This record gives sequence, structure tokens and C-alpha cells, in this order.
Amino acid sequence: MSDQKTSQVTLSKETDYRLPETVTPISYDIKLKPDLASFKFTGSENIVVEIHSATNEILFNAVDLQIDKAHIEKDGGGNSEKAQVKIEKEKERVRLVFPTKLEAGIWHLQLDFAGEITDKLRGFYRSAQALKDGEKSWIALTQFEATDARRAFPCFDEPSFKATFQLTLCVDKNLTALSNTSVVSETVDGDKKTITFAKTMKMSTYIVAFVVGQLEMSEAVMVDGIPMRIYAPLGKLHLTKFALEIGAAALSFFNKYYGIPYPGDKMDMIAVPDFAFGAMENVGAIIYRESALLVDTEQASHAELERIADVVAHELAHMWFGNLTTMKWWNGIWLNEAFATFMELVAVDHLKPNWKRWESFGVSRAMAFATDGLRATRPIEFPVNAPEEANGMFDVLTYEKGASVLRMLEQFIGPDKFKSGVNSYLLKHQFANTETNDLWQSLAAASGAPVQEIMNSWIFQEGYPMISADLDSNKKLVSLSQRRFYYLDDKAKDRGQEIYQVPILLRAKVKGEDKLIEKTLLLKDKSTEIAFDKDIEWLVINAGGSGFYRVNYSAELREKLQAILPLLSALERFNLASDFWALTMNGTVKLDDFLQFTKLFKDDEDKNVWSVLVGALQYCERAFSSDQKAGNKLKALTLEILSPTYKRLGWEAEAGESELTKQLRGLAIAALGTTGGDNSIISEAAARYDRHIGGTAILAPDVLSAVVTVLASNGDKKRFEQFENLFKNGTSPQEQERYMHSLAMFQDSALLGQTLAKTLNGEVKGQNAPYLVRNIMLNPHGRKVGWTFVRDNWEQINKTFPSLIMTRLVEGVTGLLDAELAKEVFAFFENYEFAGGQKTVNQHLEKLQVGLAFISKQKIN
Repeated sequence: MSDQKTSQVTLSKETDYRLPETVTPISYDIKLKPDLASFKFTGSENIVVEIHSATNEILFNAVDLQIDKAHIEKDGGGNSEKAQVKIEKEKERVRLVFPTKLEAGIWHLQLDFAGEITDKLRGFYRSAQALKDGEKSWIALTQFEATDARRAFPCFDEPSFKATFQLTLCVDKNLTALSNTSVVSETVDGDKKTITFAKTMKMSTYIVAFVVGQLEMSEAVMVDGIPMRIYAPLGKLHLTKFALEIGAAALSFFNKYYGIPYPGDKMDMIAVPDFAFGAMENVGAIIYRESALLVDTEQASHAELERIADVVAHELAHMWFGNLTTMKWWNGIWLNEAFATFMELVAVDHLKPNWKRWESFGVSRAMAFATDGLRATRPIEFPVNAPEEANGMFDVLTYEKGASVLRMLEQFIGPDKFKSGVNSYLLKHQFANTETNDLWQSLAAASGAPVQEIMNSWIFQEGYPMISADLDSNKKLVSLSQRRFYYLDDKAKDRGQEIYQVPILLRAKVKGEDKLIEKTLLLKDKSTEIAFDKDIEWLVINAGGSGFYRVNYSAELREKLQAILPLLSALERFNLASDFWALTMNGTVKLDDFLQFTKLFKDDEDKNVWSVLVGALQYCERAFSSDQKAGNKLKALTLEILSPTYKRLGWEAEAGESELTKQLRGLAIAALGTTGGDNSIISEAAARYDRHIGGTAILAPDVLSAVVTVLASNGDKKRFEQFENLFKNGTSPQEQERYMHSLAMFQDSALLGQTLAKTLNGEVKGQNAPYLVRNIMLNPHGRKVGWTFVRDNWEQINKTFPSLIMTRLVEGVTGLLDAELAKEVFAFFENYEFAGGQKTVNQHLEKLQVGLAFISKQKIN
């Protein structure tokens, strides 16, 4: 039913933006001449097209391009037909009208065009790298996903119009020029050189890429016969080793996992100074922001290294899932991104098993839970009509929720059957386009499970269920029931009635038996009962922790679990704490009961479990920031529950210590020095930092990150100026970002005002500015100054910040937990429409409502 409804909506509303299939591209031969002095470019192209039925019109996409010449010739020769060019600006397309009808067959469409190399981080744009002498060296590069190839060359800019591409670039001879494929010829003429690249595989326009600028190149690493290199801005080649090692290992892993060789002829990973997202999966030419690829492993925290490994693996996973096999239209982009997120975790967990990546993914998954428990959430897959709507799909529901439901399915049907189904899907649909159900059919064939029915209940329905578990009086029967979870009270009759097909893995201990009982079931109805032969001593719903649902245990069952916490896995303990906090957030559980609950974890040794507990305490700190009595109690509780961990771990790592333990040390120090307000921690952090800066006692990276947080949160003007200087002069992207973000943590509003000013005067790059403003609004001491800055500079912000990531800034309003400020926020955003991002903005506004409701319902006694 959901499939039919989606199809009807798509067909009825997308004609204004979708191109007809009367004419389809076969190949592009593109010649471009970019000028990095004037920031202009000229181009010409020959598009071989097939006309399927006689027509005198051809429609294609173009935005902000000047079409100077357009004519067409029949394949094999014949008269040239000149076209009348009609620009349809609002629809982002061009209509060519010919004097006579063009008969069906193969034709050559020839176009001359020109455009601007903008500073908007989309289409064909420019990025500046600072040289040692203070001058700038410009890099011209592309970012086309979702629908911005049309800003660089006229094209049929929809994912289903796959074709081959051959690119020729004419550039200054001292510049490096890169594209999706290897160079087949290079000629020099005076101060210019002309480079022609090999023809690509058949692919979509959004993964075409080219980069021109001064770059340094690493040595090539051969991966199953494919050369892999990293290109970096000048002076940063020494920061490429880690990513190159991870990239080579991940590419080899995916070759084996997918069972199909990588479809390109080389693999370049390219770091650039300005990039709106983490990276972009262009075939053979993946482009990254610097901090997602370049790293000094001696200075980087584990979180920073993990991010690089994740992003590199994610983009490489796309070479098959998304590039080789591609969705037909943007409503299916969720599967591309969700599957790449899932596969990044599979790969990194395989390559770095000691990182326990599936456990730490629980933290990321919690962000999806937080959004999907809102009224303003959306289904994972929904109709996409206008181009900007596609940009609105790159969010936590696409990535984290999508990956979570794939993981849930994999664990339910089994990893081997899942892998077999994926391999079958890719082999059947390589170089083609698919719908979501094509994957479900392959997985169903491999597993025998009703995959389509299960997944459709998760993909086309909003939200997720809360599974309530009750034990009957004879202790042998467990009742399970499902109801959609909401953060805000919702008594409307049509709310909460969704039925999800919930894969449930269950583990139980019964009286008199040493062996644990494991059961698997599919909850397809509102409720079910599970009978046991003997009395149940304890029971875990969502055993293993991979299910995308919450569990509300009866008081009796929860008490039984709390008594055997050490027997639960880290992810099961994480879920137990996360679910209990969610029930506290929506008012089901009293806050005092949750705060007492946190004391059960004093001796827990898992960083991820602590992350949910500390996150909850930090939220309470923001919520009750004006209540001194509540604040003092939170400080005391933070000291009480975290001091045992701090005393056990101290400041120095021990030999053979796990990565998660190193992270936990940093988390404990940061929490005690901020939420805990522990003066001894603050003093010790300052002393150790002084020795670190002086070079006499270097801090471990995870401890350094925590110390910077503590000192910024408690810092004065002198500390601000110190961190400001380190931000400007950091020796690695991670060091620069660490100190940049620290400038949003201070308490003094005047200092925070200085930070905000940097986002408009160019000191903070546009790619980072929305995040920094967001963080200041999330800082309880920065609420007023942050919101005032946004309100008073809204017009300039919209001109300066990249439009693609403006919703990141709006996320900051979730921290404005003040009734008067919130009233102003709601009124402000009633008058502003976010093209392509309105769903996300509505979610942020509802999270603010959730916070205000939390404050009104809960109190700290």
C-alpha cells in the first residue's frame, strides 16, 4: 500500500522538475577551460543522445550557465540543426526548440557554454589555501550531489540518466588537474596544458568530479591492481599516512565483501580546504574536507581517528552501492547513504576490532532515536519532487536510522545470508538503476524471510515502537506489546496506532538452568505472549542491542536486570540507560528516579554507557541552568558517580590499555571539570596543560581534548586569546578544529560575541560557521548572545553561510531552553521557509518544545 501511494504522488507532482524520457544521454564529451584568476570558465560538449520518438524539443538541466551555441547532428553525418534556446530558470532546465522534428535515432547534441566558479560550496566552486607568505592559492573543484552538476555543464541531471563521460581540461601548466579516471593524454602549449581523461563507466551525473589547483601527491599504493593516492593542499602531505592505510585496507575489504572488483581504474582521495560535507563519493576522485582525511596520528584523539576511518570507509563503500548500482530517483537516496553507513561500520569493525565500532554506533543511533520520536519526523523514504527536496534527505534519519534498520535486518536474517543477498543485488543491477524493493527481493531470496514486508513497515512509516514487557504473576509468561514512541504527549486518536514488524532477539535466564535461553521472533501485531517452562529470573528484550526500538520493562523486570548489570553486554547496558532516559524525557519516568538509576553504573567500565549517562546529566544542566539548587545537586551527583572511574583511571594511560578506556578517561575528566564543577580537576587540568604546551609532559590526545574542554568552559580572556591563537595556527586540521570549537565553550558573553563575529568576518570558514554558531546557542551561557546574533544578522548569515548546511545552525535553537527566548524563536521561524530543509527545521523546533515540556514536568528534589 505504501509503495502504491508513493508512486502515485511521485508521478503526479514531479513533471515540473523531472525530464521526459523522450531523449536520453548515451555519452558526454566535455571540454572545460577554468580561469582561476577571473573565476570564470568556458566549456563545450558533445552529448550523444538517443531520441526515442520524433520530437522538435530537447529538455536538459542547466543553472546559472550561459548557453552560447546549441545544435544537433544525426549520427553518421547530415545537416546540422540549430536550436532556439529557452531558459526555464525556476525549473533549472533548458528547452531546445528545433525548426523541424528530429526523427528517432542516435544524435550528437553540441553545446557551448560559460559560467562562474562560485564560492558557494556547490556546483563548480573555488576554495582557498593559505600559503606561507600569506597569499592565497585557489583550487577549483566540484560538488554535484544532489542536483548541482547542472551548475557546471548542461546535462540530463537525474540519477536514472546514466551515461559515460570523457573530460578534457585546459589549465595553467603548473596546476594539478584530476577527474574520475586516469589521464590518457597531456599536451603543453605555452603556459597552458590540456589534459584528457579516460572515459568513465556508465554512471550518473552527480558523481562526475574534477579538481584543479596546486596539490601535493602521495605515492601510489596498489590495491588489488588499482593505484590509490591521496592529494593534499601544499605542505600537508605528511598528514596522509593514516587515511591511505585505512583506504587501502577498506578498498580491499570491499572488493572481497561485494564479490565484484572495484569498477574504476584508479582511486584518488583529495583533501580540500573548503567542503560543505565530510566527503563526496565521486568514482575515482573522492573529495574530502581536510579534517576528514588529513591527520597527525600523534596528536589526534581516538574520536578524530575514528571519524576519518568511518568517512573513508563510507565513501569507498559507495563505489559499489550508489555508484555501480544507483537509485532511480532521489526518494531512494536514503538507501545509498544508509547502506554506506552500515558498510563503513562493517569495514571498520573488521579492520579495527578493538575499536568495538558497533558498540560506539549506539551513540550515533541515539541521535536518530531523538529525532524519530518527534511528531515532526518523516518516513525514511518519502516522495521527492523539486531538486531542493533531495538536499533535505541528507539527515540523521537517512544515515543513522537507515543504517540501524539495515543492521537490525542483518542480525535477524544472519550476516551470511545478508551478504549473499547484497552480492546478488549488485551483480544483477550493476551499471543500472534500482528501486528500494529490488534489494529487499534479493535479500528475501537469500534468506527466505519476508524482508519486503518487514522493511516496508520501517521505511514508509514514521517513528519507531516502544516495546512494553510485562511478567505475569506465575513468572513463566512474558507479554510484549508495541506502541509508537513519542516525546510529547499525543492523545489524538490517529497517533500511536502504527504497527511495525519488529524483529526481536530475546535472552532469558530461567530458574534451575545454567544455560541461557535465546529466542527470535517477529512481532507483527500489537501484542504477543511468550511462554517459558520455568520461572524467569531475568530477561533481555533486544538481546545484542541491534533493534531499532525502545523497551519499557515493567518495574519487576527492570529490577531483575539492574541486579545483573555486569552480565549484560555493553550495548545492552547502553540501551537500558538510553531507553530509561527517553522515558524520563517524555515524562513517563520521574527525573529523580532516573538520577537514582545512574548510581547503579558507578563501576561501569564502558565509555559508551557513560556517554548516555553523562549526556543526560549535561542536558539536565542546560535545562535547569537558572536553578542554583538543582545545579548543585547535579554537580554532587556527577562527582558521586564519576569519581570512582576517575580514581581508577587517573590521568595517565597504562600499557596495553584499550582504546575505549582511553576515551573513558577523557570523558570522565571532561564531565567532572564541567558538569561536576570539580575545582581540583580544573586546577590539575590547567597545570598539566601548561606542562603540555611547554613540552615537558605531553598529554595523551584523548586527555588533551578533555582538558581543552575543561579549560575553555572555565576560562577567562587570557585563556580565550591563547586558544584563539592555537585555532589560527594549528598544525593539523584536527588541532585547528579542536580549538575553534573551544571558542564556543566559554562562559563570558563578550568572549562568545567575539567568536560569533569570526563567523561573518572570514576568520572561520563558511563550512564551519553554522556549527560554531549552533554550539554557542547550545552553551547555556551563550543562549542569549547566540540567539541575538542569529536574529540580528539573519540576512547576512544567509548570504555568507553555505545554504546546504544552514539547518546545522538552526539545530542550536534546541538549546534555547528559556520560555521567553523560545517564544521569540517560534515566532521568528514562522516567517521563514527553508527550501529543502523545512522538515529538519521543524524537528529542531519541536526538540525545543520537548525541552520546555521536560522542564515543566520534571524537577530535581
